[in-house]
Amino acid sequence: MKLALIQMGVSPNKEQNLARAREMVLEAAAAGADMAVLPEMFCCPYANEFFPKYAEAKGGMIYTSLADTAREAGLVLVGGSFPELEMGGADETRLYNTSFVFDAEGREIARHRKAHLFDIDVEGGQHFHESEVFTPGDRATVFDALGHRFGLAICFDIRFAEFFRKMCREGAEAIIVPAAFNMTTGPLHWELSFRMRAVDNQLFTAGCAPARNEDGVYVSYANSIVCSPWGRVLARAGTGEEILYADIDFSDDQKARAQLPILSAMRPELY
Repeated sequence: MKLALIQMGVSPNKEQNLARAREMVLEAAAAGADMAVLPEMFCCPYANEFFPKYAEAKGGMIYTSLADTAREAGLVLVGGSFPELEMGGADETRLYNTSFVFDAEGREIARHRKAHLFDIDVEGGQHFHESEVFTPGDRATVFDALGHRFGLAICFDIRFAEFFRKMCREGAEAIIVPAAFNMTTGPLHWELSFRMRAVDNQLFTAGCAPARNEDGVYVSYANSIVCSPWGRVLARAGTGEEILYADIDFSDDQKARAQLPILSAMRPELY
């Protein structure tokens, strides 16, 4: 499988972001990609003040644009994430940080709502509380596409090893993560996290981030990445806009598990 991570810049203009996403996904399709991945909050500035303003319900402009782009490109599209609006009873509204996945016919095949919200207070560094705006999702997500099974998580979800192990136990061969680490956590934890989750579960991991904008309200670390079941970095982007490609050979999962039998040697009774 040829994987394309769309490390695109994000502007304050929703329509412009959607157009840029379409353009880059079509470029990836022309280059032979079977699956393309957009970044976390690919159509919205990453700040609590913007999430309610940019929020849309399933079936809205963002959702429809993603479905149409997948169909036009003829590939599986992991639609990054956007603020998903859901109306409850008694006029109750909830916002989720949500990723939708569409097949090559533009049909929705998965939805993941970020389960672990980004609440951080680093002295002298980053302060951010997603929980002030978003409701957390309540499940791990796996989906089938292209003859294989994938896990789907969003950014801060990667810090929870058992969450990724659950997707592995449910058959995931690769775990896709739209994400937006910042300049405090990114240099320390970005590569480490993706390599470790790959090694933990002996599968591929892929993280797709927005391009870095030093003048933005939130400065993304960028550095989109793909790691092998051995924890090798197969591909890594820089900081600007680019499409990062990686060829995925799913037989590498089984080779790693045969040579280093971590999963089969686990003793659940111990923990």
